[in-house]
Amino acid sequence: MPEEIEESTVGEAAKDVGEKPGTDKASGPGRILVAVYAIFALAATSRAAVQISTKYHEAPLAYVLSAFAAVVYLLATVALASRGATWWRIALLACGIELIGVLTVGTFSLFDREAFPHATVWSVYGQGYLFIPLVLPVIGLYWLRRTKP
Repeated sequence: MPEEIEESTVGEAAKDVGEKPGTDKASGPGRILVAVYAIFALAATSRAAVQISTKYHEAPLAYVLSAFAAVVYLLATVALASRGATWWRIALLACGIELIGVLTVGTFSLFDREAFPHATVWSVYGQGYLFIPLVLPVIGLYWLRRTKP
């Protein structure tokens, strides 16, 4: 009997936050995903801060794009770690923007080297980061599909 009550309570709590029981984005493999996003958020934020504060005049577009990537990674980290249907949608949006960004910046950085004299996080599809910026949003979108509320 207590197991029924406990299970029912878990189900009701999940309904309250807009999720099905067992679909928490930050559980299981989702924890690894959140950790990788947090590392990238920290790396991109640090890189952008140093670049903008010390040599912004050398490559303003590249450095602003690095800062934008940092914001996207921060938003994705928080959204993936948070519960609820609204946070799920925000995570979906962040991962989608990230994928579009890495594909767009990656392509432009290949064909217009003058516009990108210095690398960004997303330059050449994240080559400076072992192409993880290209693979990460695909994994994120896949995980979000599996944990859809």
